[in-house]
Amino acid sequence: MTQIILGVDVGGTTTKIVGYRQNKTLIGTLQVCATDQMTSLYGAIGNFLKTYQCSLKEVVKIVLTGVGASFIEDNIYDIPTYKVKEFEAIGLGGTKLVKMEEALVVSMGTGTAFVRVQNGKVNHIGGSGVGGGTLMGLASLLIDKRDSHVVATMGEKGNLGKVDLVIQDITHELIPSLPQDATASNFGLVKSGVQEEDIALGLMNMIFQTVGMMAVFACQNTPIKHIIIIGSLATLSSAQSILNGIGQIHGIQFIIPEHAVFATAIGAVTPYL
Repeated sequence: MTQIILGVDVGGTTTKIVGYRQNKTLIGTLQVCATDQMTSLYGAIGNFLKTYQCSLKEVVKIVLTGVGASFIEDNIYDIPTYKVKEFEAIGLGGTKLVKMEEALVVSMGTGTAFVRVQNGKVNHIGGSGVGGGTLMGLASLLIDKRDSHVVATMGEKGNLGKVDLVIQDITHELIPSLPQDATASNFGLVKSGVQEEDIALGLMNMIFQTVGMMAVFACQNTPIKHIIIIGSLATLSSAQSILNGIGQIHGIQFIIPEHAVFATAIGAVTPYL
């Protein structure tokens, strides 16, 4: 009988789950939304087993992380259940996905966490309230949209030149360290007649530029030149291109790996594989 280990990232209303065979082969990934953590957790396990045609008898370990893991005190379904601290899971998951031993892992969820993995150690170095919650709050107020993927799709048709002020708008002198089209002020050029698509792109640009620059600052005075972006916002269409622009200026490579949304769940299960 195949032995399976489940890694579960229990969020506020969304739970991400991954399954591995004990030979370290990934079975699959899945996420479930519910109104509370317990419903989300048990729903995720049930849906995962059904989706991938696995039996509960095959599950030999369950490893939890995330804010909702604190609500679980006992074994789940009498299966040995363990916990991994969320920041450790973020660091382990991000570096595992790109097969690196040294990097800054940036988890973009409702807010943003910055975790440095270096010399075999995982350190949470700080965080920011700027993240998916910021994007959704501002999008709701400004363009009456409440889905990040809808905002991102709208932004693909937007014109950033109608929203943001860039260097060449404020000076004709060349600045050696900055290209002329670098942002001088997010939303600093908004005028009447701006379209919703322009605002959507401006919001995306502001969120990713802010987080991207904070990540660059977190790498200063270290040898780290790779920043791994994980979490729900990492999958939005314009994320990579915006971050690449920052990386080119500062000599940093931003990486958005496959399964970025499930990186924390993957990190939770990693010590038990």
